[in-house]
Amino acid sequence: MVQFYEHVLTDLLDDPNGGLVILSSGLSLSSLIASLLLLHSPPQGSLLLLSPSPALKQRLLRHLRSRSAAPLQIPAEITADLPASHRHSLYASGGAFFITPRILIVDLLTSRVPASTVAGIVIPNAHAIAETSTEAFIVRILKSLNKNAYVRAFSDKPHAMVAGFAKAERIMKCLFIRKLHLWPRFQVYVSQELEKDPPVVVDIRVPMSKNMVGIQKAIIEVMDACLKEMRKTNKVDVEDLTVENGLFKSFDEIVRRQLDPIWHMLGKKTKQLVSDLKTLRKLLDYLVRYDAVSYLKYLDTLRVSESFRSVWIFAESSYKIFELAKKRVYRFVRSDGTKLDEPGKSTTSKKRKLREEDNHEETASGGSSSTGVIVLEEVFEEAPKWKVLREVLEEIEQERRKATLTDEECLIEGEEGDSGIVLITCKDERSCMQLEDIITNNPQKVMREEWEKYLLSKVELRDARTRYKKKPKDPKGFGILDGTLHVTTTPTAEVSSTSKQEHNALLAAVSEIRNRAKLEKPGDSIQPLVGDEGCSNGTKDKNKKGRANAKTSQHRNSSGRKKVATDGNQAVPASEDGNLTDGLVSGGYCEGNVSGHSGDRAVLQMESDQSESRSVKPLPPLHFHALESDQPILDILKPSVIIAYHPDMTFVREIEVYKAENPSRRLKIYFLFYEESTEVQKFEASIRRENGAFESLIRQKSMMMIPVDQDGHCLGQNFSMEQQASSSQNSITRKAGGRKDAEREMQVIVDMREFMSSLPNVLHQKGMHIIPVTLEVGDYILSPLICVERKSIQDLFSSFTSGRLFHQVETMVRYYRTPVLLIEFSQDKSFSFQSASDIGDDVTPNSIISKLSLLALHFPRLRIIWSRSLHATAEIFFSLKANQDEPDLTKAIRVGVPSEEGIVENDVRAENYNTSAVEFLRRLPGVTDSNYRAIMDGCKSLAELALLPLDRLAELMGGQKVARTLREFLDAKYPTLL
Repeated sequence: MVQFYEHVLTDLLDDPNGGLVILSSGLSLSSLIASLLLLHSPPQGSLLLLSPSPALKQRLLRHLRSRSAAPLQIPAEITADLPASHRHSLYASGGAFFITPRILIVDLLTSRVPASTVAGIVIPNAHAIAETSTEAFIVRILKSLNKNAYVRAFSDKPHAMVAGFAKAERIMKCLFIRKLHLWPRFQVYVSQELEKDPPVVVDIRVPMSKNMVGIQKAIIEVMDACLKEMRKTNKVDVEDLTVENGLFKSFDEIVRRQLDPIWHMLGKKTKQLVSDLKTLRKLLDYLVRYDAVSYLKYLDTLRVSESFRSVWIFAESSYKIFELAKKRVYRFVRSDGTKLDEPGKSTTSKKRKLREEDNHEETASGGSSSTGVIVLEEVFEEAPKWKVLREVLEEIEQERRKATLTDEECLIEGEEGDSGIVLITCKDERSCMQLEDIITNNPQKVMREEWEKYLLSKVELRDARTRYKKKPKDPKGFGILDGTLHVTTTPTAEVSSTSKQEHNALLAAVSEIRNRAKLEKPGDSIQPLVGDEGCSNGTKDKNKKGRANAKTSQHRNSSGRKKVATDGNQAVPASEDGNLTDGLVSGGYCEGNVSGHSGDRAVLQMESDQSESRSVKPLPPLHFHALESDQPILDILKPSVIIAYHPDMTFVREIEVYKAENPSRRLKIYFLFYEESTEVQKFEASIRRENGAFESLIRQKSMMMIPVDQDGHCLGQNFSMEQQASSSQNSITRKAGGRKDAEREMQVIVDMREFMSSLPNVLHQKGMHIIPVTLEVGDYILSPLICVERKSIQDLFSSFTSGRLFHQVETMVRYYRTPVLLIEFSQDKSFSFQSASDIGDDVTPNSIISKLSLLALHFPRLRIIWSRSLHATAEIFFSLKANQDEPDLTKAIRVGVPSEEGIVENDVRAENYNTSAVEFLRRLPGVTDSNYRAIMDGCKSLAELALLPLDRLAELMGGQKVARTLREFLDAKYPTLL
């Protein structure tokens, strides 16, 4: 344990009521909580840890086991599968437990938790707490039962603690906490401890390629244009709309938090701008994370999915993104070696001379000539970091071999020997797999495999479209032959002809790939096998390989790039004799070269000429780690060298803490940054943002006001509301001297599943007694007659889609006299489904208004109530419960549950009516929703209905016409076959 943890725990334990600790990101929150658990003893009472994430739970258990904690100090997990009696005994045992808020709040409300035996609660994600959260509900009930129980909350996301007005102060009031403890990275104890014995750091700035710089510049220009368009709406705080803020995921939350209340009033363009900014941030992130082919794939999917509705694609600089991304993968040249004119220049230059137009027309139409053939040249631009990473690994292996010769000096100095493990950290799992593949194999080979998959998938998709597409009829008319209209050649025709040749070049590349795949059999590849065991030197089946590869139609130019021509000329490789160089294996890396004979024949080369001339050096053992997995990889592997391929501020802090905990272990870190990239800007901005968040919290702490009672206990969030209520009651002196009427406690029966929402918390705040049970019908039982089914907006849409709402309303109508459908909106969002202009006059199957109208028509007794927020729902419940009896718990539990005889208890409709007969009656001609109840009251059965005279039917049904329709139907003769 590092030294400053002792200062954190000392400050936290000084206050017996607990406190809120906010750490810098990456300072090992799990180790701090584990140290706190080790200080807990069973005689103090039970310690409850609320809803830790799976990764945090795993880290906590690992820290506790590594420190040889006692069995009662290692938390067990309390789940809903345990019986109530077993959970009660666990609460009273005095140990530490993991428990979800939903289970704990139900046990508190049902008195299964002996509050006097609970020492305290630990909340590891305090930044997610709000006034209406279940954690605040738990603390409020526990404090009302046991004022001496402490609450210790932690957070390692300081930027989330400053989102909103006085968020830290509101969280402290919700959790009944008085003291705030701030531990930023620049705190004196923290900085001294982490900088006492720092690791060796090597910062490598890799220049980006020319195309990458162009793509990054174009994306930033497009992002700036989108932000300017959003500023014109005058509905968002202009200070937050910066490109630097747009690099982070929290930017979407900032914008949506400001736009949610007026989201239904915004136009489609503004809504699309919010989505476009998210897409552009991904494009910037993927530019430095993935290879050129994968990036082109992603852009291609964006062109298809967002071409019609997106705004950024039509920006001025967006075309540069697509063009430069293509240049990183392939380009088109003429077969004679001359470069094609750039498409942008040929299309934009409208003022050409007539001679130049004629020359271009000849070139475009001269497909048969040698100069008119367009050749696809595969570029496969490697990421600049790949080469640098290779050099770094070779350097590490050289240093490791030198260090083995000087082990005696290390032992004399008293340092621990190196583990020899090199850890490479990437952002995600996909990057790790690709880097491992690139280090093990040739980068050009890896990118070519991706490129071939990409081309084949595109052609397969095109073939699938044309297969099911109807063939157009051949047009007829003067001057048209074979369905083709011959027109005079224009510059536009020149461009279309050139693009057609480029398309043909791509198709030729695809056909060449398919032919090679058909000719090559499994095990006949000329490429050496790559794996941990080593590489094959390719001496088997040489003749087969030569014959198979002699039919391939690929060749290379002098620079090592592969070309595919559209004229169909096949190139014969010079590997017929099977002369393959032996693969060099070292540290799991393998390369293979193919040597040829004559310069006339094209040669299939596995690497470029530069990589051929380079000698392969051995590499150290490697381990790859994805930062998004959030695993304690440093404590498990204990590496001696770390290469941060995608630098991350949180992981950098974890490295500092790891080195401070192991000062005798040698550690070297390499940071790979793209020079002058958004990667560097984002890394530096994350540090500035965290420091700014702590500075804001320090200012808030100096002005914070937390109300306490005479004993020093925090009074909580609702203290001002309770004080206002008592003062208003005392002001009424004319009513018997201010005597307070004896108020009965209102009760609400709540379904267990509803505790995932915040409404039970708000109802408890308003003074209602909450009874949690498992209900088969409804979510809230307000009285013996009123049953409420609560639906949030998202749940309402999904319930209509699945048909679940129809069944729920049907059961409520069956068992309760007043079934209620409560549609609850969020407080920070618009109180509207859609704008008034979007509501049409016709009933459409996709309209939510139409679905609600049909539901109300089908169930006339159903009452639909609209609520603006949780607090408005609580006020509505108070109004509905006025002059109503309290609900019966035993009856509410039995409603909808079949008994042993198979009869549903308290089925009101089944007791009074024959359900099948009612449904049959409603389907008879002339019977409508307005008269079927009168018919049921006027006759006891369908047999009696069939004998009623026409006058009596007209009296019951409200008209002679409908009565005559029903009578004619009942008296109609049944046709027979005889």
